Amino acid sequence: MPNIDLNNDLPGIIGLLRYRPETGRPLSELAEVLLRGPSTLSRGERELIAAYVSGLNECQFCTSSHAAFAAAQLPEGMSLVTQVRADLDHAQVSAKLMALLRIAAKVQRSGRAVTDADVAAAREAGASDLEIHDAVLIAAAFCMFNRYVDGLGTITPADPEVYAQSADMIVNHGYLAALA
Repeated sequence: MPNIDLNNDLPGIIGLLRYRPETGRPLSELAEVLLRGPSTLSRGERELIAAYVSGLNECQFCTSSHAAFAAAQLPEGMSLVTQVRADLDHAQVSAKLMALLRIAAKVQRSGRAVTDADVAAAREAGASDLEIHDAVLIAAAFCMFNRYVDGLGTITPADPEVYAQSADMIVNHGYLAALA
């Protein structure tokens, strides 16, 4: 049961977006640009960053959602998502993605935790300044999204099929479709 009456029984952030559309639209637009807009990082890689940060924040709804969204868009599927979340240091990802995930983890702790050495390591691994920017912004945005979802005690389904169905909708229609 959410901490406030949302006037709907929709899970997680979806219920919050519908509760207050005037804030829901810009939040959805931010997610659309960050996770689905033009980028040299794949949609799956960006969703993986969101899932990883959400896991570090212990936000069950966002972790489950974005893990499903990442898995649906990565060739390695859920096995890679699980691997990254369980043991980043031994995950089978590119050096570039590894460096970006490490930066995202530091942002999750504190933006000030990211060092010049972290940025240099990401660049050395092949990350562009735009990719570094986007990894930091995805991590920062998901800290906000996670706290929004958990701070209002939203509904978190236990059934993985709920997240798989959401993944199909997001992959095929995007984040703005959640407002419809």
